[in-house]
Amino acid sequence: MIRIAVLGCGRIGRVHAESVAASRRAELARVFDPIEAVAREVGERHGVAWTTDVDHALADGVDAVIVASPTRTHVDLLTRAVRSGRTVLCEKPIDLDIARVDACRADLGPLTDSVMLGFNRRFDPSFAEIRRRVAAGEIGALEQLTVISRDPAPPPSEYVAVSGGLFRDMMIHDLDMARFFLGRVVSVSAMGSNLVSEEIRAAGDIDGAVVTLRGEGGQLAAITNSRRCAYGYDQRLEAFGERGALAAANQHATSVAFSGESATGAAGPALEFFLDRYTPAYRAELDAFITMTERGGAPSPGFDDGRAALVLADAAEESLQTGVAVEVDA
Repeated sequence: MIRIAVLGCGRIGRVHAESVAASRRAELARVFDPIEAVAREVGERHGVAWTTDVDHALADGVDAVIVASPTRTHVDLLTRAVRSGRTVLCEKPIDLDIARVDACRADLGPLTDSVMLGFNRRFDPSFAEIRRRVAAGEIGALEQLTVISRDPAPPPSEYVAVSGGLFRDMMIHDLDMARFFLGRVVSVSAMGSNLVSEEIRAAGDIDGAVVTLRGEGGQLAAITNSRRCAYGYDQRLEAFGERGALAAANQHATSVAFSGESATGAAGPALEFFLDRYTPAYRAELDAFITMTERGGAPSPGFDDGRAALVLADAAEESLQTGVAVEVDA
């Protein structure tokens, strides 16, 4: 039984704590948050020790650590956890500044092989199945990848202010998914819009974007993001190749559809919340992290995957500002 400490008891930290508590292969050993009331609430919910002291969180009795704190704290916490001899699952992104990411990599050296990145969508059953079938050659050589990700509603303005922007916060999952399918990416081109939220515009961010990427083999990927979607949490993916296509559609609360005079095959809204859509992915991600902790070996996705996704996000931002495609090696 792997004993896991969760660092950070905000929304995503609670998701991870629930996953660990539900696992038959792991034990939630303790939880940490600098805000006492928050740490206590999550600790008492799961009947485990809670603390506002990082050193206490990393004390004896812990085999592995999940870093689910605000992005600005990731480098410090994952470094301390790795140097204490623990494996780490770190939420994305590693940091908003690529220079800090590179400095962290140089500091840790081969110890970065103890760090798994929280790109949970790689573990989504539908997306993972498509990836396996593409790799098996079912559609022949991959030529085009389409990824659509739209949120039901914009995030709070206080979140936007510290998020790092749409590319580094929201699209970074999709940029990693593009690499998951295409492999090395050599070019990024981005366009953005402000059609949803005046608060997001005032914060200097965009609320919609379309980004195209070119893989080293000439494959193309198109990613569409929006901070608003009237019909729920829009999460779709299509892989197209010389012999056909594989697609994952939106998921709904039930499979019931109405057909009549006014509509044919009318279904309810897509699932409204990321946790409703991706709970199985978080559970599968945790399972892979537990296996990595038990058996050793380099994680996938790993630290370098996190770095590469940030490189692509930075390139998208540069392309948005300059209006030209940006060459990369990621």
